[in-house]
Amino acid sequence: MAIFKGAGVALVTPMKDNLEVNYEKLEELLEDQIKNETDSIIITGTTGEASTLTVEEHLEVIRQAVSIVNKRIPVIAGTGSNCTKTAVELSYQAQLAGVDGLLVVTPYYNKATQKGLFDHYMQVAKRVDLPIIMYNIPGRTGCRIEAGTAAALNREAENIVGMKDAVGDVSYTLKVMEETQGDFDMYSGEDGQVIPFLACGGIGVISVLSNIAPKFTHDMVMNYLNGSHTEALKMQLKALPLVDALFCEVNPIPVKAAMNLMGWQAGPLRAPLSQMEPENVKKLSKAMQEFGISLTE
Repeated sequence: MAIFKGAGVALVTPMKDNLEVNYEKLEELLEDQIKNETDSIIITGTTGEASTLTVEEHLEVIRQAVSIVNKRIPVIAGTGSNCTKTAVELSYQAQLAGVDGLLVVTPYYNKATQKGLFDHYMQVAKRVDLPIIMYNIPGRTGCRIEAGTAAALNREAENIVGMKDAVGDVSYTLKVMEETQGDFDMYSGEDGQVIPFLACGGIGVISVLSNIAPKFTHDMVMNYLNGSHTEALKMQLKALPLVDALFCEVNPIPVKAAMNLMGWQAGPLRAPLSQMEPENVKKLSKAMQEFGISLTE
């Protein structure tokens, strides 16, 4: 059984002006996501600035999310690392915190071979009793899980159940589905390609867009899954200009700027991420307003 179907939010980690994690604001964001029918919370991922959180902050954000959500919807924790030992330990600690599943990105920078990837994920899978979604985003990591490797991991570890696919190539998605005989939970990692991805057999999206349009993104995916394909496609096309603006600088710079424009006070970014360029803020503001989002700044 899938951890979730629909639209899961790749949630930002709100910060105070002094760059401490803002746990009070985190609770507000989580409650708003649940109110607006988000299907799952994905915490401490790329959008959540996990790479600049300390280990204790990383785990505390996970603990807080689990406590606040309190089983109303699944909480999936990002626990990947380019160090296998670290990924294993983070995953185990997240299990102790009570998460419902794990999102484990491929090792980055040191770029494992396919054998190295296989061993990496198997070590994580053997340490926990939770469902694992592998995260394949070669544009950021320089490392790609080939379809055959994904299928081998799915066969060898019953708790490796799916993939967040941000490759951006439907032929790759179809190859994974072929190699796994369709018995693999595939989630789009590209907000601009959700509907084509679902047409390839995907069951949802792990979404940046959901931070600022959670109900819309949920409805778009559910429309498709429930057979309203034409309406889902209309929604995807409507979202494209906003999605383009949300990725005109490296994620999560634009989405945090967008949330601040909406009055969420999501706070600043930790270095090396920088504040959004003024001309791009104008582009983002325009796209948000044309989409129908009200701004307070």
